[in-house]
Amino acid sequence: MPEERRYRGPEDAIRIGLPHRPLQDLYYELMRGSWRWLVTMFVGVYLVANLLFATLYWLDPMSAGEAGGLSFADAFFFSVQTISTIGYGSLSPASTFSDVLVTVESIVGILGVAVGTGIIFTKFARTRAGVMFSDKVVINVRNRKPCLMLRVANARGNEVVEAAIRVSVLLKETTLEGETMRRVMDLGLVRNNSPLFSLSWQVMHVIDEDSPLFGRSMQDLQDERAIFIVTLTGIDNTFSETVHARRVYSDLDVVLGARFVDVIDFQGDQLRIDLRGFNDTEADPMWPHGLQDQTSFSPEPAVRLPISAG
Repeated sequence: MPEERRYRGPEDAIRIGLPHRPLQDLYYELMRGSWRWLVTMFVGVYLVANLLFATLYWLDPMSAGEAGGLSFADAFFFSVQTISTIGYGSLSPASTFSDVLVTVESIVGILGVAVGTGIIFTKFARTRAGVMFSDKVVINVRNRKPCLMLRVANARGNEVVEAAIRVSVLLKETTLEGETMRRVMDLGLVRNNSPLFSLSWQVMHVIDEDSPLFGRSMQDLQDERAIFIVTLTGIDNTFSETVHARRVYSDLDVVLGARFVDVIDFQGDQLRIDLRGFNDTEADPMWPHGLQDQTSFSPEPAVRLPISAG
């Protein structure tokens, strides 16, 4: 039994020796992180900042003009009012020390709100492609030739104009000098662009003599830990901006002798797409007997990718 999870692309790679630049890459990390992580980080920084200033106020019990001294709770909420520029007026600085702290905290609050607002707006306003990729890649028979296929759909329901898709595979290659290296090889597609992408798109690559997969078996793909990289770009008709989406598949995601279940039909005179079965597959009844050439199969045709005669 193959392992359930393993290396699935560059993001899973272990990077050693990278320069540590937390401040230089802070904006990148904030934009890359999830919303939950971003909100948690902002709340954490806000609380820590207020606790720090509250401690400084608390060092001088008379700093906020509170009769009988300033408690830590009063100092904390005075800090909250100051850093957020609320200022209810019940407490106010009563010494040079507190005046300096209020000045510093006001500057920190203004800068913090500006930075936080900018990051949240940029992250919120960033255009994303509402594209669904199939969970699996299938290999089946089309026009009596073996084909590798995957499926994409526009889950947003609008239109992506001049959509273009590219499929590449990362495989081992041995040079004439005997050096083995991993190389990204493009897979030629039957159709690699669509003037209007609004429903579903079945992406097809014919495994013929020009294909990097020609003659390889499923065991070869597993031994080489093949990675399939799919990228889609286009112009979102709603935002009039370029959008992109990508999906990475491993050899564990390849299903031999299967085809996708059709999700598009007509309901009366209206075209309908049912995305509930978007990832559903079924056995291809033509596999492998419907192929043009049966002579080049290995003794285990269910394992080896067929070699088409043309």
